[in-house]
Amino acid sequence: MQDKMTSLITKIKLDASTEAYTFHDEEVCPTYINFFFGKNGAGKSSIADAFRHPECLEWKTGISPANYSVLIYDKTFVSQNFADYGNLKGVFTLSQENVEARQKAEAAAQERTQVAQDGKKAAEARDKKHGELAPLLENFRNVCWEGAREYRKDYDQTQDKKKSRERFTDEVLSGDYSPVDHNDTAIKELYDVAFDPDARRYDLFKSSSEISSSYDLSGLSLLAEAITSSGGTEFARFMKVLNASEWVRRGHDAYVHKADGKCPFCQQKLPDDFETSMASAFDESYQESLNALRTLQSNYDTKMKALVALYQGNLDDAYPKAEELAVYGTKLAELQSRILENNQLIADKISSPVKVIELKDADAIISELDALVLQINRQIQNNNDIVAAKSSKQSECNRMVWEKIAFILKDYVADYIASKKKIEDEEAVLQEKVKDLQTQYRSLTQEINDLNAGIINTADTVRSMNGYLKDSGFEGFSLHEKEGVKGGYEVIHDDGKVAVNLSEGERNFIAFLYFYHVVRGMRSETDSGKNKIVVIDDPVSSMDSSALFIVGSLVREMIGICANVADPVENENPIFAGRYIEQIFILTHNAYFHQQVVYDQVGRYRYVSLYKINKKNNVSSVELCVTPAGRISERDRNYDPVQGSYHALWREYELLDSPIPLMNVMRRILEHYFIQLCGYDSAAMSTKVLEAVKKKIDEESSGMVPDYTKYHLAGAMLSYIRHTDSFNEGLYFVDESIDCDQYRDVFHTIFMVMDQEQHYKRMMEEVG
Repeated sequence: MQDKMTSLITKIKLDASTEAYTFHDEEVCPTYINFFFGKNGAGKSSIADAFRHPECLEWKTGISPANYSVLIYDKTFVSQNFADYGNLKGVFTLSQENVEARQKAEAAAQERTQVAQDGKKAAEARDKKHGELAPLLENFRNVCWEGAREYRKDYDQTQDKKKSRERFTDEVLSGDYSPVDHNDTAIKELYDVAFDPDARRYDLFKSSSEISSSYDLSGLSLLAEAITSSGGTEFARFMKVLNASEWVRRGHDAYVHKADGKCPFCQQKLPDDFETSMASAFDESYQESLNALRTLQSNYDTKMKALVALYQGNLDDAYPKAEELAVYGTKLAELQSRILENNQLIADKISSPVKVIELKDADAIISELDALVLQINRQIQNNNDIVAAKSSKQSECNRMVWEKIAFILKDYVADYIASKKKIEDEEAVLQEKVKDLQTQYRSLTQEINDLNAGIINTADTVRSMNGYLKDSGFEGFSLHEKEGVKGGYEVIHDDGKVAVNLSEGERNFIAFLYFYHVVRGMRSETDSGKNKIVVIDDPVSSMDSSALFIVGSLVREMIGICANVADPVENENPIFAGRYIEQIFILTHNAYFHQQVVYDQVGRYRYVSLYKINKKNNVSSVELCVTPAGRISERDRNYDPVQGSYHALWREYELLDSPIPLMNVMRRILEHYFIQLCGYDSAAMSTKVLEAVKKKIDEESSGMVPDYTKYHLAGAMLSYIRHTDSFNEGLYFVDESIDCDQYRDVFHTIFMVMDQEQHYKRMMEEVG
């Protein structure tokens, strides 16, 4: 199977939403040369008009429609190019016989075509290279996004408006942040305060040095001494002997004042001078020491309570994020416990002055607490400083986070920038090449325009069109330049009067001659040096046979020029010179005109397409006229939707698969062609064919028993054409068991024996 070749316009979309009112979602995929046949009102004009609507056309990839001219011949063209009284707006043609200029223009056009192809390749290479940037960027985005996941999550509020891969990557690539390996703890401390909506100022902790009161702690030295009485009375000596001084003192202090004048132990009445004796038993130094211990106890307790209160007060509304708070609380509890122990030791000393004691070390704990206060105060001060300048601190934190991210991703960024630069440098080289080729293209176009302008000759155009008018039998008319209107022409009778009553056929014919000149080489400001796409809709409407013949000839010329573009190899030595028509569309309802222009194009399957326009229930459709590959041909083939009875027989011959109907069709073809057209005698023809077939069978048998099946089949076919009765019983060796391909093989053999194989092949191409 062969594929159809596509040209510039690859698809025509027809729908009621456009001007193609009777079509519904219809699509046509044209080739280079396209024939449309349909009755009036079927939708031909809608198809032609679709070329005026860019939305209805789909162009080959990489093709710019602006580089080509779409020229449409239809009723609109006629009305737009004829003014009142048959005046043409203006005719400009490429018809001056300037061979050298034409050759130079053709050479420049060929060079421009090559430049356009090179430019297209360079542009494709540039676009392909540019296309490498997108996947490179996408991969880089993914790497950055995942590489900074931890920081994006932990410092979410620094990612405002950058929470998509694209925006995040743009920020990384912005160059606003230098890579800096900031300490993570510092970033965290700053972030936790600067972006905490509840952050506020906190009071600094106080240390032990801030206790301003003075306390008499001179009695501390007595703790390490055994305090005894040195009294000289007999009672004092008695207590020393018994070593009961302390026992007596404590008993006296605890019980005597409650004993009601009696000894608290033996209940005997105490002597009147008992208190005097007791006082004299304990000397003044002893009493002073006891008093000093009691003062120490009171002052130590007061000082320690004040210190604990100070440390405890620090915890009221403390800065909750201070890391040492837990340690601080533990140390404070330890200090309180130590103070309790020391208070107990002092009390024990007072109770037993002779006992030597040593207080537990509380100063080390106090020093540790003061050290913790310093550390906590640094954090509190940092918090307070951030709170005091929250806005600037947020900016500082934002900068630190992004500088840290830049540091983490710096290697990825460097690799991406290097790869991107390499691609962009290569793309720039290709872009420069594209620009150079575009400059060459414009220069060549200008050169072609200048050459064409140099050979455009108004007089030649007028003479050419007048020649066509004369050849077509339109006697008495000629074209003359309209006085006072440069480039304007009138149709003038031989008597010099302006032709104001031209028939529709005459108007259409003159308009088509003008259109033909436009296609050949008219250059306007919007069509300078451009190749053409030609659309011709019913060009022979209301024309007589002579005009139709000339229009058919001109259309075949345009088809030939388009064929030069479609298949340069096949048309290496073309009948019609030129390659300025890239694609052509011919639409008609006139069967005679259709046959004139299509008869030698059907067999060019790859770049020629035939269509039939159908209309049913006011809905139009386009049918591609192609016979799929089958028993007759191994490839798809075009067929002409406009066929005579003889052509129809060949079409039927191709499709039949039953021996008896097939034999009847073959008989009618043989009879029509050989008997009626070529004038052969049926008996003489039969003798010639059968002798040739028998001879060939005998030669091919090579001593074996000959198989005369083919001979008998040929005899049966030929016997048909010797009978002129309209009714034929089919008694001439028609065997239903014989394969239809055998019949076709014999049928083909008859044409070869009669030296008419060329006709056989042509008819097979035309129906296919």
